[in-house]
Amino acid sequence: MPARIFAYCRSILAVIMLMQLGLAHANAIEWPQEVTDKEGTIVVYQPQPESLNGNILQGRAAMSLELIDRDDPIFGAFWFSARIDTTTDNATVRDVKVTQVRWPESTETDEQRFTEVVEKALGSSSFKISMERLSASLANAKQEKQSLENIKNDAPNIIFRQQLSVLLSFDGAPQFREIENSPYERALNTPFAVARNQQTKKLYLSSGTFWYTADNPMGPWQTTEYPPEDLVKMLPKPEDATPAKSASAPAVIAVNTATELVATEGKPRWKSLTEGKLLYVSNTETAWIREVSSGDMYLLLSGRWFKAKKEAGPWDFVRADKLPTSFNDIPPESDIGGLRVSVAGTTEADQAMLDAQIPQTAAIKRSEAKLTVEYDGEPKFDAIPGTKVAYAVNTATQVLKINDQYYAVDNAVWFIASTAKGPWTVADNIPTDEIAKIPPSSPVYNTTYVEIYDSTPEVVYVGYTPGYMWSYPYYGVPVYGTGWYYPPYWGRYYYPRPPTWGLHVGYNPWTGWNVGVSWSNGFFSVGVGWNAGWGNNYHPGRCCGGYYGGGYRRPVVINTGDINIGNSVSIGNRTNISNKVTKNNNISGNRVGKNNLYNRPENRVRNADSKKINNNLRQATHNKSRDNNVFADKNGNIARDNNGEWQSRNKGNWTPTPETKQRVETGLNNREISKPVTMPSRPNTDMSRPNNMERQMNNRNIDREGLNRSRNARQHGMAREGRRGR
Repeated sequence: MPARIFAYCRSILAVIMLMQLGLAHANAIEWPQEVTDKEGTIVVYQPQPESLNGNILQGRAAMSLELIDRDDPIFGAFWFSARIDTTTDNATVRDVKVTQVRWPESTETDEQRFTEVVEKALGSSSFKISMERLSASLANAKQEKQSLENIKNDAPNIIFRQQLSVLLSFDGAPQFREIENSPYERALNTPFAVARNQQTKKLYLSSGTFWYTADNPMGPWQTTEYPPEDLVKMLPKPEDATPAKSASAPAVIAVNTATELVATEGKPRWKSLTEGKLLYVSNTETAWIREVSSGDMYLLLSGRWFKAKKEAGPWDFVRADKLPTSFNDIPPESDIGGLRVSVAGTTEADQAMLDAQIPQTAAIKRSEAKLTVEYDGEPKFDAIPGTKVAYAVNTATQVLKINDQYYAVDNAVWFIASTAKGPWTVADNIPTDEIAKIPPSSPVYNTTYVEIYDSTPEVVYVGYTPGYMWSYPYYGVPVYGTGWYYPPYWGRYYYPRPPTWGLHVGYNPWTGWNVGVSWSNGFFSVGVGWNAGWGNNYHPGRCCGGYYGGGYRRPVVINTGDINIGNSVSIGNRTNISNKVTKNNNISGNRVGKNNLYNRPENRVRNADSKKINNNLRQATHNKSRDNNVFADKNGNIARDNNGEWQSRNKGNWTPTPETKQRVETGLNNREISKPVTMPSRPNTDMSRPNNMERQMNNRNIDREGLNRSRNARQHGMAREGRRGR
């Protein structure tokens, strides 16, 4: 990736991280929401989702109907199917189709009228819900949680060093090309700035602060305070550059195979945690833990856990749902509290799994979505074993050939063409069944996570989930990358593929995936590259095919001089990470970006204006005088949460449910929130309008357990929404 692009992405992404940490507050979207019709007002309480498939949300919601010719509201429940459009913070629920209606307290003669009013009004309305509330409420839905097959979990080569160090990673054997109008050539297949004198073969490496020299690309590399002046002039000088002495420079370790580096400042310093059950190394930025009872050591790399008795290994992969129980007891506020997101069953891990279900979506204008595919010579395709799919290897764009038709993905939008060179137009449909067969061993596997939902003559509705950005749910936690090595393509140009290892990729619950480049000591204080540019020899991929790959939230290097693990952006606690990002990026003011690919500045021209698209829909509004405390159970019974006591609607009044009047704890039960629920089928047509006897039976048999889960999920979403503003 060209250094100037990397530096730009880093600054933009740092703002995104502040947004995720809640340093910029977005207005909460309150419930219930109401729609006014000529016959009265329909009040819709916060929906209770039952499933999310692509951008199709299905669920139920409690409602009340306030008719102009009746004094008292009529409470009921409806089941619905709707489409969702997402942004960074909110989702719009539109195209609501009412599939069932229950009116437990209405007369049979009124029900047809009420149902017609509701179906008509809701079908022409749209609602907004925060992403926090939507994600939390899905915890109470029936979810298919299948872990990936054929993902590769072999441990990379793990190097331990007791000094400040960074990896100089080459993608295979070092490759060099000339720097125009100079006596130097540059290394193409590394993210670092490496130059070689064409005559003396002497090599130089710069981080923007320190300089190194070597006789061989694989080292050893030594610091120098006297780099060639002509080479120094070619390197952009950072605005905040301060003189640096070589004595403080980290060691450089060159590798050209899958490798991770665990560096400590001196000998590892072990600290006790969870009442002595666990120890962790405090002077490294890698999650390095020892379970006291067994003596086993654990490392967390790219979201995966590896176990060994000693540093020399062998290191074996351990699924996140098979970790010792003591890992679940790691305090969130501790120095390593952020790694709870990589421990299956914790609140943080469960929430990450729920977040991964919700797609980022956009309406793409056909007239503005353009794509030009450049090849290194004539298009060359390699077949993907076990499928009818072939992919282009000599281009930075992800191009697929299926049944003599060509499909390409550019920043999460599908395009189609009858020839490999185009012309390309936005696709309405793709051969989903064949694309779904692409295995993780293929470098175009991530395209299986981009979907087309719907289309009109003007726009195409598309979306993607985290897998497109190489982030996958795996046995209850997010992991980065497939673990497979994808060889680059070499022709006239170098086309790299996304790696799993070598960039110290880590995840925390507040900023998502980030890159540490082995140590966040400011080694990449600026994006580094020669003024002559990368020339015509390096072609980074569109969005997801470049050297740096990408997480659900794109990787970003956080630069600090801090060394202790509590300040690591990957595994520290929320407070330290918040302070660290604020201090080292010095960003303030308005929000400048989104974590949604579709909202990146270069992509926004393709996006249709949602207000214009949905201008025929009424936006529901919120009345502050209404409380969001009414629920519908699985049978369509209506219940109100009155300070922890469930009340049912009976003859126009709220009365305590007959089975019990005891209060239920309003605190959140982590297990209860995250536990998937097998939802019963929706009421059939005959049940949708119960007779009086059925109404009485239902009121006596309210699904109190399900209501408790729905309430806890709603409270959890509101709590997350509130933390966004802190």
